[in-house]
Amino acid sequence: MRSIVIPPRYRAAAMRSVVMPAKRRAYRALRGALIRYVRAEPREDAGAGRRVTILIASAWGMGGTIRAAHNQAKYLAAHGYDVELLSVKRSVEEPFFGAFPSGVRASALDDRRPGAVPRALRPLRKTLRRLPSVLMHRADRRERMWNLWTDIKVVHALRARTGFLVATRPGLNILAADLSPPGMTVVGLEQMNLGHHAKALRKGMARSYGGLDALVALTEQDRQAYENMLDGRVRLEVIPNTVHDVSGPAADLDSRTILAAGRLVRQKGFDMLIDAFAPVHAAHPDWRLKICGGGELKDLLAAQVAERGLEGAVELAGPCADLPGEIERASIYALSSRFEGFPLVLLEAMGKGMAVVAFDCPTGPRDIIEDRGNGVLVPPRDVDAFAAGLRAMIEDEELRRRCGPAAAETARQYTIEAIGPRWEALFRDLA
Repeated sequence: MRSIVIPPRYRAAAMRSVVMPAKRRAYRALRGALIRYVRAEPREDAGAGRRVTILIASAWGMGGTIRAAHNQAKYLAAHGYDVELLSVKRSVEEPFFGAFPSGVRASALDDRRPGAVPRALRPLRKTLRRLPSVLMHRADRRERMWNLWTDIKVVHALRARTGFLVATRPGLNILAADLSPPGMTVVGLEQMNLGHHAKALRKGMARSYGGLDALVALTEQDRQAYENMLDGRVRLEVIPNTVHDVSGPAADLDSRTILAAGRLVRQKGFDMLIDAFAPVHAAHPDWRLKICGGGELKDLLAAQVAERGLEGAVELAGPCADLPGEIERASIYALSSRFEGFPLVLLEAMGKGMAVVAFDCPTGPRDIIEDRGNGVLVPPRDVDAFAAGLRAMIEDEELRRRCGPAAAETARQYTIEAIGPRWEALFRDLA
């Protein structure tokens, strides 16, 4: 009998048809085992209603989500809650925003500092970190942060735990909803408007968010979008993020500095800001633009500054540890984002009485800024309109001096003292 020869291209497909189902079965079995493990019966805990675990990507890092989590933790601890920041990763000794609030504990699932993991566990961690996560949604595995090691660590951390679990980004919300530890009331917190999440991630959210006890959006516009997606399957609340302490000197409205801050990524629109500033500088050569932040677009933005002939007028200052100090030395804050969730840095600038110019991007600025009342709001991605807004703030001193104090008054509505009670009310209701 003649042997059957399978061409190489069909051999590879045949092997995949055997191997891939085996991988999927192993994936599902391991995932199921971890979920069963975390759903162990919780211990008796009379204080569960006053215990809060905030699950966050990096409690030691920088960014609006982290700053808001610190503010929330500080408020809850000061009002008698037992609060822990449960961070996915840690790689530095000190938190970017300074010491953790009094009464707040912080721990990390994956502590990457040298010597942080006992020597005996290092070979196991090395092996498990090479294997993909079976718990985290594929569309939200950031910076290779999630792997089998973090999977095992998170179920161990949450097993038999009680109280409230507050997750702080879509992947973590999906994870928390899928795990549903039986002793915990699970609250998801959305930091970005729904339309700017990847399609695959939105599908995962629609599938899993029904497992949440509540979902908190930052704006009413966001709440409506999630209502349309979830069709009443989960309780929805609107609780804005909070601005941190904005005490100290106010912004210098006589300064000829325009300030912007954020990661140097496409979302923040600094390329549009530089283009908008070019005609402003031509009309007002004594004004300068300072952009604080680091990120992947630094070289491209530097090349754009050179191409526009703005060297010396535009400063890419890198990450800034003292943003309040930078705000105090500037007069106008520019928010050029293509999209946002709820721009805390805008509120911090307003809290110090800066005159602000912002794109009416989705979402956040429209909820905060009253055009020509406490700032200037311009159509999204309209560079010419943004340039006109900057010129209006520069050339109309009365407008600048009227908007600054009005902005500070608006920011007071977003302090933790104003917003914190809304979290307490939600917890009481859910309990």
